[in-house]
Amino acid sequence: MGVSGSGKSTVADRLAISLGWRFEDGDSFHPPSNVAKMHAGHPLTDEDRWPWLRAIAAEIGRACKAGEHVVIACSSLKRVYREVLLNGRTDVRFVFLKGTQELIAGRLAARKNHFMPPGLLTSQFNTLEPPGADEHPLTVSIDASVEAIVDDIVAQLKLDSP
Repeated sequence: MGVSGSGKSTVADRLAISLGWRFEDGDSFHPPSNVAKMHAGHPLTDEDRWPWLRAIAAEIGRACKAGEHVVIACSSLKRVYREVLLNGRTDVRFVFLKGTQELIAGRLAARKNHFMPPGLLTSQFNTLEPPGADEHPLTVSIDASVEAIVDDIVAQLKLDSP
């Protein structure tokens, strides 16, 4: 979880490979109307997000019920969004990719062919509610290589085996 440009998709994909788990990009759960709205430079409202969050929550529930392991990249900027995704589950963890607005703005400026324009970064930071300790997040700094970030996450997960 984290703001746009924090590396969610890249880190989640590499984490999934490292763990031998399936990767899903939360962006693929957005309805076309959300993608069009963001592409036009308009921030999503909570009303826009509810169907998207419920679709991801359904996938989390399906995967857990099937005994599968999945890493899903998803912004999850507000606590209420994370509550929707958890849907009362205690076997799901959030990894908070933490970085400064300046660092992420530089990354967004260099990114090509993404529907999220750099101009929406401020609205993302304004919306962001970093997870509280009671949410048991894994918090990692994004001011490192992707490999170092993934190693940090794996170490914090303390899994016996993938």
